[in-house]
Amino acid sequence: MATNGDQSSEKVFLIWGGEGWVAGHLKELLQKQKERVFTTTVRMENREAVMTELERVKPTHVLNCAGCTGRPNVDWCEDNKEQVIRSNVIGTLNLTDCCFLKNIHCTVFATGCIYAYDKKHPPGGEGYLEADPANFGGSYYSATKSKVEELMTTYANCLILRLRMPVSDDLHPRSFVTKIAKYDRVVNIPNSNTILHDLLPCAILLASACDTGIYNFTNPGAISHNEVLSLFKKHVRPDFEWKNFTEEEQSKILKAGRSNCELNSDKLAQRMKSFGVEVKDVHTAYDECFQRMKANGVK
Repeated sequence: MATNGDQSSEKVFLIWGGEGWVAGHLKELLQKQKERVFTTTVRMENREAVMTELERVKPTHVLNCAGCTGRPNVDWCEDNKEQVIRSNVIGTLNLTDCCFLKNIHCTVFATGCIYAYDKKHPPGGEGYLEADPANFGGSYYSATKSKVEELMTTYANCLILRLRMPVSDDLHPRSFVTKIAKYDRVVNIPNSNTILHDLLPCAILLASACDTGIYNFTNPGAISHNEVLSLFKKHVRPDFEWKNFTEEEQSKILKAGRSNCELNSDKLAQRMKSFGVEVKDVHTAYDECFQRMKANGVK
């Protein structure tokens, strides 16, 4: 069922996956902005229930934060493929289609983990653009995500935001920093990252403006695991230590492959300029994120 928030604007936001991590941040932001916001946990694949919920709440904007990423990680998806399809393919398309039929704008919080470095896009080189075809299918999770994204672009009401390795200002279990800080060993590869503090307000701006199409939803640039953990050590946990291992060594302990890539976020940065918003580069964004952690007493 849905739960309502403040009711002082003409826009009505309905967040799908309402009990989730990103959904919680979005709800808090919208409430602070005095927007009218509801959340729901209705299963996306249940068409009748979805239509009923849309009719009951009557949103102008749906923010889809729902989906199946696997617990404790995407390796889970390799053994639960039917459930992954039901949620990430059937469910995502069903919700988008229902919104289309009711003339509701739908923002999908998707993934940029559909690419891998190659000769044209090496580490430190050219980043992947929104129009570049996906080239990573090393995990079932990523394979389904790239296929459903291609189908969703058909819908004129749909905004697709590609997040990568999202990070919050705390040590939430879903945050990329929390994950790698708990590993015995980490690879050291530059990647695009999404700092939620910086980018979730941008998502609200894009949704409110009814933008559509795909955005690489990451802070500009790429940052390596070692660079992230060095900043974490500098600002948050001075006694923190870690060890590295190679991709080949990592592959021996994983069931599914992992995407490593840099996304070109120029499109997002240019669009945000039209709102008077600067999207900070990933190194600056991380440094400020960890400073906020320290100020908030996170250890």
